[in-house]
Amino acid sequence: MQYQSLGNSDLKVSKVSLGCMSLKTAEAFQQVIPQALDLGINFFDTADLYDQGQNEVLLGKALGSHRKEIIIASKVGNQLNADGTSWSWNPTKAYILTAIEASLKRLGTDYIDLYQLHGGTLDDPIDETIEAFEMLKQQGKIRAYGISSIRPNVIREYVKRSNIASNMMQYSLLDRRPEETALDLLHQNNISVITRGTVAKGLLAGKPAADYLGHSAEVVQAASAAIQRIADQNQQTAAQTCCRYVLQHPTVATAVMGFRTVEQLKDGIGTNDFSSLSATDYQALQNSVEAKVYEKHR
Repeated sequence: MQYQSLGNSDLKVSKVSLGCMSLKTAEAFQQVIPQALDLGINFFDTADLYDQGQNEVLLGKALGSHRKEIIIASKVGNQLNADGTSWSWNPTKAYILTAIEASLKRLGTDYIDLYQLHGGTLDDPIDETIEAFEMLKQQGKIRAYGISSIRPNVIREYVKRSNIASNMMQYSLLDRRPEETALDLLHQNNISVITRGTVAKGLLAGKPAADYLGHSAEVVQAASAAIQRIADQNQQTAAQTCCRYVLQHPTVATAVMGFRTVEQLKDGIGTNDFSSLSATDYQALQNSVEAKVYEKHR
């Protein structure tokens, strides 16, 4: 597995990482996590929102004695309401400083490698939010912090006002909106991108074509066929080629993949080669689908 530094931090993450939201049971964690470690994956992404915190619990148990070898990323900002089922957005300093204690306990660790704000708007108390993350970093409870946002206006504010190491955002051949401005802006400021939705809900890796983000099913099918052609030419899987596409931009440090089974994991990792696509292959993929732009929160 290849590794890349995460922004301005000293964290080095595997080019492909595991999104733990897709794992729902202890059995799934116990089967997939050891295989992921064997294949060189060292970055595991979760959130306090997932399964009301149980995802963090299961991840902590599954990693066990491997804690020092791996990088745990979690997220904060969604506060569970008194009814125990619904959530409210809360990016305040007081809440963040409280929420991390619960996450640390669930994960069974005394620090989180990457702590991310799970969303964000311009109406948030942004400076207060940043102050909370900086305090946690000084206390040694986190090693680095980032945001998880697709909103260009929010991203710009955190680039200007914070020391974020990363931004998690949806990016794939079928969602090229980050290419308009976000990727270059983050790269210029030594902030890494962590991608999600890399295979576009599986539409780029074998699922039947359907409408997606304003693209017709016919367009989706054309993009999927282009991915498969390049994959076949390079003796790789479609999922691996999807990863190589998003990793082509130098600011993308890792592609988060939601492997639910060992079989999906092995298919996604393939030959474990995540080197750059050739210029010809990359251009062919870009020519297969029109790049859209963000219409809101610009």
